[in-house]
Amino acid sequence: MALSKPAAQKFDGERFLGKLNELEVRKHYHIEVSKRFATLENLSDSEDKNRAWENIKENIKTTAEESLGPHELKQHTPWFDEECLGLLDQRNQVKVQWVQDPSHSNVDNLNNIRREASRHFRNKK
Repeated sequence: MALSKPAAQKFDGERFLGKLNELEVRKHYHIEVSKRFATLENLSDSEDKNRAWENIKENIKTTAEESLGPHELKQHTPWFDEECLGLLDQRNQVKVQWVQDPSHSNVDNLNNIRREASRHFRNKK
């Protein structure tokens, strides 16, 4: 049985790295991390190294969550709409015409509608 890992939690890094007016956020983060690492220094040295790294990792995650807050993901908007469906149907009809009658005009018509549909799909994404 395979176990799935939980999705990595992301934090609003732009808020931390980006703007100069967010200096207080950076200061708050720095202070909180310093406090948490100060408490780690007071732990006994007999604790194994893996446990120490886990503590460091958890301290950084917790501090980032408190200081920065979670990163909000963008909502994807569906790009394939009725207009795209119409172009796709039109392209298929022109292709059927070309298969039935492979004349030069039908080839040109097919190439034009393919180009138009591809351009439209590319611009919609």
